[in-house]
Amino acid sequence: MGALGSALFLITQIPIAQGIALDFSLIAVFIVGIYAGPRAGFITGLLAGLIPGIVFGPLSPVGSILTVVALPIGKGLTGLTIGLLAPRFNLKNNNLLGIPLTLISYIPEGLFTCAFFSVLLPLFLGSSIGASAMLYGIMTKAIGEVVIMSLIVSVILGNKAINNFIENYFCKTQQTIK
Repeated sequence: MGALGSALFLITQIPIAQGIALDFSLIAVFIVGIYAGPRAGFITGLLAGLIPGIVFGPLSPVGSILTVVALPIGKGLTGLTIGLLAPRFNLKNNNLLGIPLTLISYIPEGLFTCAFFSVLLPLFLGSSIGASAMLYGIMTKAIGEVVIMSLIVSVILGNKAINNFIENYFCKTQQTIK
């Protein structure tokens, strides 16, 4: 699923502005967090964040090597959070809650991103002006992406065939013999 997250990033990368492009890699992280739990969600987030971290970091004209570390950690926080929320709200059986819980699960990553651009990046750039400007664009884009992804997650949760396939893939089930 980490590889799927990376593939979703590469497929959906549509530049919006210099150094800012769409990234739907969190769809895989949300799925794993919901169906396999917080630990698997966190690890998937780390893996799904590597390629975006490289693209938005050293390969970007405005990025830094820090992004290779920070972006996977942020995505990992989202996987961890949705993994903790999903069983508490019986998310697998309630697709309407998929929208708000997906949005809520992004909050730790959003706060981490704000801290990264407000504190850590200015230490390396020497100025907070460029980092602050990037933060506004990135957070606006990220919130829009998460809204779209929350709708996709809700559809996945509401589709019985997809839901059963994912459930059988991630969860140990007992087969009944008739």
